[in-house]
Amino acid sequence: MTDENEVKPEVATPTTPTPADQENLPQAAIQRVYVKDISFEAPNLPELFSTEYKPEIKMEMNSKSRKVADDNYEVVLNISVKADQAEKTVFLAEVQQAGIFFVKNVSEQQLQHALSVMAPETLYPYARETIASLIGKTGFPAVQLAPVNFQALFMQKLQQAQAQQTGDAPSEETTIQ
Repeated sequence: MTDENEVKPEVATPTTPTPADQENLPQAAIQRVYVKDISFEAPNLPELFSTEYKPEIKMEMNSKSRKVADDNYEVVLNISVKADQAEKTVFLAEVQQAGIFFVKNVSEQQLQHALSVMAPETLYPYARETIASLIGKTGFPAVQLAPVNFQALFMQKLQQAQAQQTGDAPSEETTIQ
């Protein structure tokens, strides 16, 4: 019979973060979501109700952010949807969907990502619903806006900024149509 030595590997026991450690962790939270401004125009109604409805629909979107208090930022997603038919405006719907976002203990790059990607991704479904509801109340079929890849738009904006710094590309503003 041989002597068996039981080998017990050292197991790393997880340490519970102290309150000081937790205070320094990156944090992000939605504080509030609200409509900041809303506008709807249908200048050629009711005349357009008597024609076949085949509009050309264009969407423009941009966002902006600003610091409103310590670690709190307002992000405003501006969306404009315009429908034209036979060189007449069917409708113009504009929504400024806004939110207050708490962001703390992040680098400048992470903050820009949160305000340019995370916040608009949060606000966009609210704006889509508001626009669909506005248009639907006019008697026209509601417009369902397509999903938007805010991460791709952010990366495109970063690439354009890098190209501008090296002088490789002309200055452009990113707008979705």
